[in-house]
Amino acid sequence: MPDERVTDGAARRYLLDPGELTPQTLEQTLAHAWSRACDYADVYLQHSQHESLTIENGVVKDAAFTLEQGAGVRAALGEKTGFAYSEELGPEQLLEAARAARSIAHGDRQARLPQSSSTPPPAVCGYDNPLQNLDMEQKIALLREVDETARRLAPEVKKVTATLASAYEVILIASTEGVYQTDIRPLVRLNVSVIAERDGRREIGGHGGGGRYGYSRLLETGAPARFAQEAVRVALLNLESQEAPAGTMTVVLGHGWPGVLLHEAIGHGLEGDAIRKGTSVFTHLMGQRVASPEVTVVDNGTLPDRRGSLCMDDEGTPTQNTVLIEDGIIRGFLYDRLNARLCKTESTGNGRRESYAHQPMPRMTNTYMQAGTHSPEEILASVDHGLYAVGFNGGQVDITSGKFVFSASEAYLIKDGKIAHPVKGATLIGDGPSVLRRVSMVGDDLELDDGIGTCGKDGQQVPVGVGQPTLRVDELTVGGTRMHDG
Repeated sequence: MPDERVTDGAARRYLLDPGELTPQTLEQTLAHAWSRACDYADVYLQHSQHESLTIENGVVKDAAFTLEQGAGVRAALGEKTGFAYSEELGPEQLLEAARAARSIAHGDRQARLPQSSSTPPPAVCGYDNPLQNLDMEQKIALLREVDETARRLAPEVKKVTATLASAYEVILIASTEGVYQTDIRPLVRLNVSVIAERDGRREIGGHGGGGRYGYSRLLETGAPARFAQEAVRVALLNLESQEAPAGTMTVVLGHGWPGVLLHEAIGHGLEGDAIRKGTSVFTHLMGQRVASPEVTVVDNGTLPDRRGSLCMDDEGTPTQNTVLIEDGIIRGFLYDRLNARLCKTESTGNGRRESYAHQPMPRMTNTYMQAGTHSPEEILASVDHGLYAVGFNGGQVDITSGKFVFSASEAYLIKDGKIAHPVKGATLIGDGPSVLRRVSMVGDDLELDDGIGTCGKDGQQVPVGVGQPTLRVDELTVGGTRMHDG
């Protein structure tokens, strides 16, 4: 397979060569934005390619390829931010965006023009372009192999849908604080969904994953066959499921993807904009205990190849491993430059945006709970009667209160310390702070998700990672279709 590697210098030329766009153009753009916005100004250039291919029952159903480029210019004064963007990477368009952005503030300070950073560019620039890993025939063959694998596994499989998607982004960030950095961001994902039928009953199963690498990594790790097997397993399991109990009970959360509950119910409340505005339930709780001493939660954007990882955020700040909760005590929040400046602290490298047409805001990267000391078997054995939730479809969260509702895609009844039968229709209802306080056992089996997370906030979508070990949560409300008789 071709190895399309791009160096930092090539990446800069990739963005700056079109037309009359030069490094001097960026300096002029920043000077225009800065002249009336005294605190900060930046410009974000982006060139991206996106591709997706879907087959349904072995037939190509949908194929799409998009090419997008543009620039966003931001100027900030205090809490006020001016932002404008252009779909064209030309000098006049950038200067016009800068003039629009600066109109929100007044001032006469002279701009400090950006200087090239002496720090070497991020190592992520060594990744190849996933769009060029395989040709179209190879991608179709890969998806048809997934379809055939799923059907061979069980005669109950009646429908298979498989989607292969990739993105390749090249960005350049310059600011009045001396940032002048490039980054290259590949991203791939394979999703498999199956419908199984038995005796007139139909159930769905799905699985997927990916990361910041090329399609070759998916093939090397055997992901196509593994994802197909997992999707079929869940569908067949759901064919055997019984009605979920309802009531307050002990819940054991499985490792890996169930960390999405942690992300939604707790993580968003630890983001700097919610903290600064006082809209988070965790506002003013820095240094205070909010969870069991066994609970330590981090946000780590430096993990190699993970879906939520970045060498630098969308403001040019290097990502880092930020401890949010340590031994049950809040130790940190997630900040972008704007909210960090207003809170008189430093950015944690969590300023993220969906694209050049959006403003950055504090966002999570890979958020997960650290491993504890208990084995999963020990945790399950400690429960007389409860629910074991292994997978989730999604849910809703109010970050002001931390209240959430999550639907389980794979769950089991626990009886006398052992997994009994699978159940369907279980929902978990509660709030983040209460869940933290009720975590009584933390497993030693930390695992991150396979790479499927996408986080939505204020209309912006960004890729993220989640994870956790097996957890025991005491007294969590479960919504189901029959009354809990434990």
